[in-house]
Amino acid sequence: MDLGSISPSPSPGLVNLVVEIPAGSRNKYEYCAEAGIMALDRVLHSSVRYPFDYGFVPNTLAEDGAPLDAMVIMQEPTFAGCLIKARPIGVLDMHDSGEYDGKLLCVPVADPRQKGITSIRQIAPNQLEDVAEFFRTHKSLEDRVVVIDGWRDFDAVDELLLNCIKASKLI
Repeated sequence: MDLGSISPSPSPGLVNLVVEIPAGSRNKYEYCAEAGIMALDRVLHSSVRYPFDYGFVPNTLAEDGAPLDAMVIMQEPTFAGCLIKARPIGVLDMHDSGEYDGKLLCVPVADPRQKGITSIRQIAPNQLEDVAEFFRTHKSLEDRVVVIDGWRDFDAVDELLLNCIKASKLI
């Protein structure tokens, strides 16, 4: 699975997202670029499970030295390695062990039921809090200090995405 030719943003307002972990999983998969496949990194220590399909935007580089993290709200979980064209609707700002580790929240373009969702204001606050609590819980069980700085709406996405695209071209 060579991701080199996949555009991070196929058109304005959209991203390509590669799923690493399907919603509901405790298995933490990561893309292994050397082998071109998904690999099991670890199993989460607790009963917490990923709230949404979770992955990354290919050909980006975030401040933590990894591709930009992204989650996508799906009605049904997909699978590790699935490519999804998605519309970012917000950013979860957090710091993991002192490093900024922002995560995009997206909806899939292929789901007509989510066509009208363009903002995190359209997502139930308790659902957003569930996502933040997932990261607080699973990171703290791995003895990592996580600070959730809160959610920003879709207007914060472009700057973060462009910075991560630019950073990937510098390496």
